[in-house]
Amino acid sequence: MGRLQGKIAVITGGNSGIGLATAKRFVAEGAEIFITGRRQEELDRAVEAIGARVTAVQGDVSRLDDLDRLFDTVREKSGRIDILFANAGLGTFAPLGAIDEASFDRTLSVNVKGTLFTVQKALPLMQTGGSIILTGSTTGAMGTAAFSVYSATKAAIRNFARSWALDLKGSGIRVNVLSPGATETPGLKGLVTPAEEAALLESLAAQTPLGRIASPEETAAVALFLASEDSSFMTGSEVFADGGAAQV
Repeated sequence: MGRLQGKIAVITGGNSGIGLATAKRFVAEGAEIFITGRRQEELDRAVEAIGARVTAVQGDVSRLDDLDRLFDTVREKSGRIDILFANAGLGTFAPLGAIDEASFDRTLSVNVKGTLFTVQKALPLMQTGGSIILTGSTTGAMGTAAFSVYSATKAAIRNFARSWALDLKGSGIRVNVLSPGATETPGLKGLVTPAEEAALLESLAAQTPLGRIASPEETAAVALFLASEDSSFMTGSEVFADGGAAQV
C-alpha cells in the first residue's frame, strides 16, 4: 500500500521538471493522476514516462476555458480531487529598466491568475482532508537580480496560502506552499542560452549551502509529504526544498 493509495491528484505543469517527477512519485505511491501542460507533444511523452493511472489534458492555466475543460474531465472520470498541485509557472530574466509589458503580463497571468483560478475551479471537487500544494520559490523570500517579476509572483503565492488557509477554515482542506531552490529542470535551463547554461548551474550551486542544485525527484519527495497524511496538521505553511539557499 502506497502513501497515496486510492487518491485522485491533479498536477498542473505535469509534463516536465518538478511536475513530471511528482506525477511519477504520486503514481508510484498509488494515486490516479491528471496532468496538464501547454504542449501536447511533451504531454504525450510524459504519459509514456509515467506509464499508468494518468490522464493528460492539454491546456494553459492562464486560460479559464482550459481550466474548465481540465476539471470537467476530472469530474467525469473520477468525481473528486484529493490532492491539487498547482505547479505550473514560468519566468524570464530582465533587470529593472528592461522589463517589457508582454513578459510582465504573461508571467502574472500564468503564475498568479493561473494559480488562483486553478485552485478556485478545483475547490468544488476537493474532499475533506484534501491537500492543496502551491509551487512557490526561494525568490519569493529573497531578492534576486533581474528576476523581480517572477519573484513578486511567488511572494503573491505565499500570501495566497496564508489567506486561503483562513478562507478554508472548517472545510478540512489544507493549503501549503512548496518552495524549491535551484532545481535542474527544463524551465531553469530555458532561462538562458545553451552556451550560458553551464555557467548558470555552476553559479546557482555555488550560492547553495549544500553546494549543488536539486534534482526534480528531491522536490517531488517533499510534494509527497505535503500530499500525504504525514502533513495532516499543516496548513498555511511554506516548506523549503532549497539546499539552504534562502535559509542562511
